[in-house]
Amino acid sequence: MYRPGYAKLAWSTLAFNVLVILWGGVVRASGSGAGCGGHWPLCNGEVIPRAPALATAIEFSHRLTSAVAIVLVASIAVGAWRYYPRHHPVRRGAALSVLFMVTEALVGAALVLLELVAHNTSTARGFWVAGHLLNTFLLLAALTLTAWWASGGPPLRLRFGSSQFGGVASALFGVLVLAMSGAVTALGDTLFPAASLAEAEAQTFSRTAHLFVRLRLWHPVLAFAVGFMIVAMRFSSGAQARTASKLAGLLTALYVVQLLVGGTTVWLLAPVPAQIAHLFLADLVWIVLVLLSAASLSAEPAVPKAEDSTSGAERGDKCAVGCEF
Repeated sequence: MYRPGYAKLAWSTLAFNVLVILWGGVVRASGSGAGCGGHWPLCNGEVIPRAPALATAIEFSHRLTSAVAIVLVASIAVGAWRYYPRHHPVRRGAALSVLFMVTEALVGAALVLLELVAHNTSTARGFWVAGHLLNTFLLLAALTLTAWWASGGPPLRLRFGSSQFGGVASALFGVLVLAMSGAVTALGDTLFPAASLAEAEAQTFSRTAHLFVRLRLWHPVLAFAVGFMIVAMRFSSGAQARTASKLAGLLTALYVVQLLVGGTTVWLLAPVPAQIAHLFLADLVWIVLVLLSAASLSAEPAVPKAEDSTSGAERGDKCAVGCEF
């Protein structure tokens, strides 16, 4: 069931959420997280701040774009229930999108209300930032799958005991861990800026350095490890072989560019534009990986074999054969 209008809305919602995430990166990198004080959802106790300072304008505009994103996600949920039948995967994707959008708003509110913004250097802030990034990527995954299914993509066939499923799950988990470490590393670059490469190196290898700073070393190491894992992995694609092949090539190219931009960001001492470019590429890598995973795990029409008339229920294989989602 392909509805071009709904599919376009789903992809547009995904793209707009990427823009909101990038603007959130500007909020963090510019130290504007406390631009609205400790107030949420109000900004400095006002619905619309008057004569706002730059930090207030940056934070308030992020809240406005986030509100638009909430409306768009709600719209695809309403459309999913209106245009698609019960148990259709588009409904599942839209429901997950709403769930992660709600938790995204709650985590953002908690960061403000707990004052884990601006110049707060507590370890707790690192955990919250990593958790925020995890929820953000889960939201992007739900939106991506919703758009994929709305565009005619087949449902997933999850074979939990297969090497194929294990490989896809490992790739997704690896990129999630890498992204969370990157979020904390970027926070460290904002809180503990270095004036030169020599100073940055001294900070990174100092025994007394903050945890956020020490991650400057481990994040790129993890990036190369995850990259080798993704490139070496063979994604079996079944019914979506051609699509998966193209997505695999695109993912490899994006990851290489991501590594180059990451290295450049370190060399330039993490200026805000470089950080945002790095974040943008991280979002694209994740979205393409989710699409590749969907293509690799796509359901294929069942072809009964003449020599084996025993039903799956009688064999007891259940999800060892495959469960559609």
